[in-house]
Amino acid sequence: MQLLKVSFLFFCLVILTQTSIQAQSDRETAETEFQKFGGILDIIDNFYVDSVNTAELIDKAIVSTLENLDPHSVYIPKKEVDATNEPLVGNFEGVGIQFNIISDTIIIANVIPGGPSEKVGLHPGDKIIYVNDTLVAGVKIANSGVMSKLRGAKNTKVKVSILRKGEKKIIDFVITRDKIPLYSVDASYMVDSKIGYIKLTKFSATTVDEVHAAIEKLQAKGMKDLILDLEDNGGGYLNAAVGVSDEFLDKDKLIVYTQGLHQSRQSFSAGNKGLFEEGNLIVLINENSASASEIVTGALQDWDRALVVGRNSFGKGLVQKPFPLMDGSQIRLTIAQYFTPSGRCIQRPYDKGKKDYYSEFEKRYTSGRLMYMDSIKLPDSLRYTTLTNNRYVYGGGGILPDIFTGIDTSETSEYFSNLIRKGVMNTFVLKYLDDNRKTLLEKYPTFEAYKNNFVIDKTITDALIKAGEADSIKFDALQYKKSERILKINLKALIARSTYDASDFYPIINDLNNTYTKAVKVLQEGKMKDFKVVHY
Repeated sequence: MQLLKVSFLFFCLVILTQTSIQAQSDRETAETEFQKFGGILDIIDNFYVDSVNTAELIDKAIVSTLENLDPHSVYIPKKEVDATNEPLVGNFEGVGIQFNIISDTIIIANVIPGGPSEKVGLHPGDKIIYVNDTLVAGVKIANSGVMSKLRGAKNTKVKVSILRKGEKKIIDFVITRDKIPLYSVDASYMVDSKIGYIKLTKFSATTVDEVHAAIEKLQAKGMKDLILDLEDNGGGYLNAAVGVSDEFLDKDKLIVYTQGLHQSRQSFSAGNKGLFEEGNLIVLINENSASASEIVTGALQDWDRALVVGRNSFGKGLVQKPFPLMDGSQIRLTIAQYFTPSGRCIQRPYDKGKKDYYSEFEKRYTSGRLMYMDSIKLPDSLRYTTLTNNRYVYGGGGILPDIFTGIDTSETSEYFSNLIRKGVMNTFVLKYLDDNRKTLLEKYPTFEAYKNNFVIDKTITDALIKAGEADSIKFDALQYKKSERILKINLKALIARSTYDASDFYPIINDLNNTYTKAVKVLQEGKMKDFKVVHY
């Protein structure tokens, strides 16, 4: 009980230090309120009619306090700290597989290259039956249960028993756990002989090195122009955003600056010689591109270094700092705003509360702002000017792209959506590969051979339709016809991901991304210059 009180007092002192309580009398009042809360806990502990989980009470008090600040100040309980930080740290310790649970059976979808499972010979399609002699098939195990059994400290061992297609007996493997990398570059490939493409999904501790390596690889293949895809990238480390921007900007150009009530202005500028400071550059964004993604996009747009294609970004311009509490939990507290080189703060308003803040995307959809550029109305007070070509750009609610591409729903249907939403397509692909992986690899030994020659034929689509019907998705011929093209491309991309490499998903699925195809068209037709002096 005493440790919990001390931990909560420490949290209160952090809030007191970082919020706008300035006058001494206000501080004294706040400290009195903190003492009052401690007194309430004592009264509850000594006199309440029933037993009370004091830790839970304090957790709820902390959550409630932070919710009254801004949408991005959050409390992370001790048991969730490692899992929350894991994607940004860039690795975890385990066996190195991706899996799905289908018909109550754990099926390995992918084996991470160079990881412990690949080293001992596990393959995609293998079915895990036992873990350390404990039955895990047919026992309704959940994803969390699988991870708790397979993850563990580096150099510890775990025994898995698998059933493999073509083998009559269960095969045992002993895997020595190791550090497993979590990559932030999901894919990098050449679109054609000149255009390179990099898909970046987060900004983690390893992002700058990954992007650097991807650019080097593409330049070795002849890349002259680059598409940097930040769609659905929710952000991450500020320093990673600065490092990525530095690859594209000349030395000493301002990338971003931060400032808050208790934080003096701190500026971040390009320093190192970047690998791609010249050459046509297009950045792709959408409504889920946030935070660090917006730092990179804003800097490249403000300096007229890149053309931005897509839809209005998320609009997160607040900087959080982690503060560990005494019991191992953590708060991430907003301490400053960040500003693009032209002075834009692109943070969306949050004065109407968290619920309203996160319902913004529903409003964007219903108002047409995700479909049509002319549905976006911005006041002149939010207008800024780029630093090289004097184009107009806007703050106050995300990064507005230079070329708008709306969501295309012309080929979607309820039938297709049901196949995706209920997981039928993913399940079907894994079962299809269970029967056909060996034949597929014999006929198409490389991804390039598969991409150029493999066709989703009627045999495959008929089997998918039957799989849908078995899962209560009634076949609709008209809706199927409407969605046939996108259905086949999705199938081909999913098969590629589970047969060759996870990154091989993108060269196929990007054919359905009209933001990507627009960027490719602009580069291939040499139209970058047409957008250098555009004013909205």
